Amino acid sequence: MWLFLVFICVPIIEIALFIKVGGALGLLPTLGIVILTAIAGTYLMRVQGMSTLARLQSSLSQGSNPLDPMAHGAFILVAGLLLLTPGFFTDTVGLSLLIPKVRQAAIQWIGMRLKGHATIVTAQGQHHYEEQTIDVEYEVNDNDNDLPKGESGWTKQP
Repeated sequence: MWLFLVFICVPIIEIALFIKVGGALGLLPTLGIVILTAIAGTYLMRVQGMSTLARLQSSLSQGSNPLDPMAHGAFILVAGLLLLTPGFFTDTVGLSLLIPKVRQAAIQWIGMRLKGHATIVTAQGQHHYEEQTIDVEYEVNDNDNDLPKGESGWTKQP
């Protein structure tokens, strides 16, 4: 539902801003601003993207967690797409996503919303869990010699 609202509200906001800015500045300055933000945004996205790629390669070579540079890279990509989309509202959101502190806050906000949610689909249906411990029972099958050739512990019929 929220995605539907985004696709309805964002174009309405953009049209209203184009009318207001175009009425105040005129057609050519308004188009010039849109083109300049696209060029500047593309440059900033490229510079920050290369820096993030270097951080990702560094974290991978050191064997550390690459999740942070990957998340920043995804937000830089979204910022670039927003900056290439003509409009003042999308340019403002895109430029704000190129600010590292804003990106970090967005990553933390999304991380908090995703934390502790799981959906497990079984033959009996779907089960939703939120921030609780899930107890399971398992049996270790170390005796592979008892299995007939071609079967594994995963495919062995009970």
